[in-house]
Amino acid sequence: MRKWLPLIAVCLGAFMLLVDVTIVTVALPDMATSLHTTFADLQWVIDGYALALAALLLGAGSLADLVGRRRVYVAGLVMFAVASLACGLASGPGQLIAFRALQGVGGAAMFATTMALLSHAYQGRDRGVAFGVWGAVNGAAAAAGPIVGGLLTEHLDWRWIFWVNLPVSVVAVAVTLRVVKESRNPHAAGVDLPGTVSFTLAAGSVTYALIKTGDNGWGSTTTLGLFGFGALALLAFVLIEARSSRPMLDLRLFRSPSFVGIMIGGLLLSAAAFAYLVYASLWLQSVRGMGPVTAGLALVPMSVLAFLTAGIGGRRLHGVPPRLTIGGGLLLIGAGALLQAVIGPDSGWSVLAAGLAVSGVGVGLATPAMAAAAMAAVPPARAGMAGGALNTARQLGHALGIALLGAVFQAGLTRSLEHGTGTGTGDPHGTAQALSGGQAGAVVARAADGARPAVEHLVRTAFADGLRDTFLVSGAFGLAGGVLVLLMLRRPAAPAGAPAGDPAATLVGDPTGARH
Repeated sequence: MRKWLPLIAVCLGAFMLLVDVTIVTVALPDMATSLHTTFADLQWVIDGYALALAALLLGAGSLADLVGRRRVYVAGLVMFAVASLACGLASGPGQLIAFRALQGVGGAAMFATTMALLSHAYQGRDRGVAFGVWGAVNGAAAAAGPIVGGLLTEHLDWRWIFWVNLPVSVVAVAVTLRVVKESRNPHAAGVDLPGTVSFTLAAGSVTYALIKTGDNGWGSTTTLGLFGFGALALLAFVLIEARSSRPMLDLRLFRSPSFVGIMIGGLLLSAAAFAYLVYASLWLQSVRGMGPVTAGLALVPMSVLAFLTAGIGGRRLHGVPPRLTIGGGLLLIGAGALLQAVIGPDSGWSVLAAGLAVSGVGVGLATPAMAAAAMAAVPPARAGMAGGALNTARQLGHALGIALLGAVFQAGLTRSLEHGTGTGTGDPHGTAQALSGGQAGAVVARAADGARPAVEHLVRTAFADGLRDTFLVSGAFGLAGGVLVLLMLRRPAAPAGAPAGDPAATLVGDPTGARH
């Protein structure tokens, strides 16, 4: 048993940080009521965490190589615990968003070091077992998030979705300090601070611009200015990385069409499969009247099917070209989103079930193959960087997806409400803000008695229209990602950055160099 204690320590941290990506979803309506949040606030509660993860993953990995992976992992656990305590004590949306971002910083420190810690702790067959368990824990975390969040929110309080991390963090720190050995890279060059800052500014400004389009409009000076600033920050990041002798992200990796296709696939997978769940949860609770537990259970088909498919497919699809599993998985994700676009004003939760199940199968097919293909497309010395880049792309896709689909969702609400201004709902834009902030019940309650049935129908119609638009855009993301992956991963090539004749040109896991 003692042999597996390092695995337990690492899996505890991984489970916590990944659960916290989804655990918040079903608690958003209760948060909105308790803290009097706006729609933008609700988006930032999730995006603040996802952005911090995306922006700091590669930098945290570099820091861990320099000062010690165990040290950075434990520091991340402590920061995550402190931020979780602060999130539960937050008295306003601004505090909650700030502490969620701090959670993301701790999560990035943990996420960036888990694989390296396991690799150092285990060898041979034990290493394969450890990574298998770690992967299963990652899948279980995604499935458990909505259920655990629903149970804690409904039977205790939404604040407990954060406080539950405290005892887990204490156990993880104690076990890590006792049984996990320190490791570092003796050739580490240090942290690429300019690259980290410029990438964070680029991702943050674009996300903020997307979130604020509901208030400012797409053509406003503020929106265009934020997009322009984001573009300049991205350009600065590219120039910094191109001129650095030890870059955080080696831009030569992007010479490989396969690597580019995998990064695009990772970005679009998260945007297509997971971003709309925030708005589906709002609909289930504020319009369909579900509690947090039942709303969480309604969203579970995707996570369960993803978990089962990844477990079964990992054994039975070995040897199938990654372009087929990744591309086919993304196409299924897109099809699943489009299946949910049949939603109407009188639809119940079951309208989501089939689409969520199809998308779950797609996630289970694409995700494991995507990680392996990313590392196969680069030289062995760059495998860690490739894995970090893929995780960054996926978290960034989640953050940008929530922001973009939020703008689509709110535009659909507003457009639908504009057709029903005579029912007593007042200003369509203001009503859309209230609905997207989880206040559907309050909107109906404010209507005059005689107009209440018409207002209630209008609210159901507006939500259905807004969700239909988000499902259509999500479906387009999934289908586009699938087509691009199928096209860009078609021909095998030497891993990006590997010189001609380098042994690294042989595909990892495929000594024959067969087509992938």
